[in-house]
Amino acid sequence: MTKPMISTEASRQKTGFLRQNPSVPWFLALLTIFTLMVSVLSEGLGVGVLSTSLVKILGMTLCLCLIAIAMDVVWGYCGILSLGHFAFFGLGGYAIGMWLMYARTEIVIRDSMAEAVLPPTAAELSEAVAAQIFGVVGSSDLPLIWSFAHSLPAQLALVVLVPGLLALVFGWLAFRSRVTGVYLSILTQAMTLALSLYLFQNDTGLRGNNGLSGLQNIPGLLDVPQAVLAVWFLWASALALGLGYLLFAWVVSGKFGSVIRAIRDNESRVRFLGYHVEAYKLFVFTLTAVVSGIAGALYYPQAGIINPAELAPIASIYLAVWVAIGGRGRLYGAVIGAAFVSLLSSWLTGGGAPNIEFGAFRLMWADWWLVLLGLGFVAVTLYFPNGIGGLFDRLVRKPS
Repeated sequence: MTKPMISTEASRQKTGFLRQNPSVPWFLALLTIFTLMVSVLSEGLGVGVLSTSLVKILGMTLCLCLIAIAMDVVWGYCGILSLGHFAFFGLGGYAIGMWLMYARTEIVIRDSMAEAVLPPTAAELSEAVAAQIFGVVGSSDLPLIWSFAHSLPAQLALVVLVPGLLALVFGWLAFRSRVTGVYLSILTQAMTLALSLYLFQNDTGLRGNNGLSGLQNIPGLLDVPQAVLAVWFLWASALALGLGYLLFAWVVSGKFGSVIRAIRDNESRVRFLGYHVEAYKLFVFTLTAVVSGIAGALYYPQAGIINPAELAPIASIYLAVWVAIGGRGRLYGAVIGAAFVSLLSSWLTGGGAPNIEFGAFRLMWADWWLVLLGLGFVAVTLYFPNGIGGLFDRLVRKPS
């Protein structure tokens, strides 16, 4: 007598979270070991083997890994090829950058006025800060969108609210109209392009193409060396990446994960079965936008500057390439792809890789890096459709 067969979904629901996601403990363990090793080898808190600039690059790479995971969930698991998620990343950077620039400028202005006979009033201080920040674009007035720039809690809330609300409104309009496939990708790219072009204007209140600078100088911590701040931001980035990985592993597990995979594979059939497809897609799109904004808020204080070029559509295309190379539909694949491509890019374009002489021709990696990236993307698409993560699967377990 044969045993009754149990459906795959029922088996998944009866299985524990970690058993469904064996990569979670491994990933968290490796991330912890990596963070500790970098801290020990850093200039700020360790033996000084790793330079401060390298520690910052590693911290920024962790932030890029976080947005890559968000992109993998919305594309690899839900089937929405968004070419605009880097816009949410940039908006998070602008939100925290406004506070960083305002608070730091306020400290400088207050110190310069400390020797005055009469202390400056709040209005005089605000006018001086506005003139200092916006003098570069020929203005001395504080724009309306900077109304909460003096408040860290308010700007931290905007890090979440601005990308989340933009994604919610855009997604609601797009999904309720049942725009799918390449048309949806074009719409997300158009949204990103429009936002980038808008921010390039000086009258937007965000200093146009000058952007926000000096973000590496943290108000209240100006006496702390950059070497130490780099390690602190590395810890914060690692914590955000670990929590993000855990969150998205939980999201793609269980019934919810099965539904969004089904939407990816056959949206019409899922809708026919009675599921509110638009609600699932809107939730995933909005949640990944919020996480992207948080990643940007951690990235740009380490980069030190943000400008509208960071929101250009090409950045979101790079993000899709990272996920494809790493292996979409695998959270660790997105991490592998983002870390591999971004670190390789930093090495080749930052002067780490020696140029190659071919007689009269000289191979300059900074000039040919994008060509190499494009060829790598084509090769992965044709010969390794599951990406680097798929190759890893073959080594660890049977092919998926």
